[in-house]
Amino acid sequence: MPTYQTCDGVRRRDFLKVGVMGGIGLNLASYLSMAQAGEVDGGGKAKAGIFINLNGGPTHLDTFDPKPEAPSEYRGEFKAIPTNVPGIQLSEHLPKLAQQMDKFVVLRGVSHTLAAHRLGTEYVNTGTKPLASLEYPTYGSVVSKEMKSAEDLPPFVAIPRSQHSAGYLGVKYAPLATNATPRAGQAFSVRGISLSGGLTIDTVERRHRLLSQLDQTFAGFESDDQLLDGLDQFSHQAHAIITSKRARDAFDVSKEDPSFAKAFEADDFSMSCLLAIRLIESGVRFVTITNGGWDTHTDAFARLKDNLLPKLDNGVASLLGGLHTRGLLDSTGVFLTGEFGRTPKVNARGGRDHYPRCMTMLMAGGGVRGGQVIGESDEKATLPKDGEGIKPDDVAASFFYNLGIDHTKEYHTNSGRPITIVRNGSVIRKLFS
Repeated sequence: MPTYQTCDGVRRRDFLKVGVMGGIGLNLASYLSMAQAGEVDGGGKAKAGIFINLNGGPTHLDTFDPKPEAPSEYRGEFKAIPTNVPGIQLSEHLPKLAQQMDKFVVLRGVSHTLAAHRLGTEYVNTGTKPLASLEYPTYGSVVSKEMKSAEDLPPFVAIPRSQHSAGYLGVKYAPLATNATPRAGQAFSVRGISLSGGLTIDTVERRHRLLSQLDQTFAGFESDDQLLDGLDQFSHQAHAIITSKRARDAFDVSKEDPSFAKAFEADDFSMSCLLAIRLIESGVRFVTITNGGWDTHTDAFARLKDNLLPKLDNGVASLLGGLHTRGLLDSTGVFLTGEFGRTPKVNARGGRDHYPRCMTMLMAGGGVRGGQVIGESDEKATLPKDGEGIKPDDVAASFFYNLGIDHTKEYHTNSGRPITIVRNGSVIRKLFS
């Protein structure tokens, strides 16, 4: 998946803070030396989650909140089409999603005030408005802490990497980043999981036995050293993943049943969605997919209809349909968003600019009742119709609720400061009724 640069000069990878303090996406060795499974099972209907981050800020009017009756300078060039749920319309360039409308909910009139890419991204990736004094954890990091995961699988995977860190939870809850996207029909290698350079499982086993013998020899000298005890634990987990056929197979989209894989186009986003299904089906608790290029200040309509929207349409529709076919949609919460919407009025360059005052988000799976639109924007999609609208905090609280996690649960920073998972926000009950 390519690296996109937003208009403020920030590239996706620049969101990462280099070094140990960042912890947004780690290779297997770094990840396992600092990561461990959580100790608390989630109690909600969804037992796993997928978060799709549309980096750059997708336009709401040209996707999930069309305004066919608005003046042309607002409604843009695209028409609205009906969905398989009477009374709900989407953009004409989302025909596959229109036929899957019964499987997801569109949240319209979502509103906040952060129009900068980095701040908006941090907000929607955590559900809490950014603070200068504290960095909140992304969704997958909380899930990694709260839900148990199999020893031979990473609990949290980012394709190709995450936009945000584990925050105050620390790098041990950061995702395993693939740092690449799979290609159709090709074996997908994730550094540290797929063996390379002539290394075989037998070689790994021999080295592991040797390390075990050395550990026993020097155990008496290290019995009180918690760091070495931790390294020993992570060594065993690394060995479990590297030697696990289940882990290697989960990442290898080339092994997917062709009759199932044919619904997914060969582009990087659709292949990432296919990989997400394989990971969830194998037992990975949380997957983040990042898809960039949505910062459409100029020539927006050509870029949307020729590239961005067809890929989004196929990828998300195939993801929802695939989860449903595999019997996973009822146990997998799905959340799709960008960091903000775009200006309702088309600018002089044929594009739309940053606009957090009104945007859309999608939710599906688990206990979410599909086929709904919740919230509403005004006649030109400039503001929520009810004035206040839906806050990202509310959507985050609802996503955690769907995963059986109490968003008001209190954690503590290293200094002992008490922090709730989501600082503000209430569960949107209509999502589940």
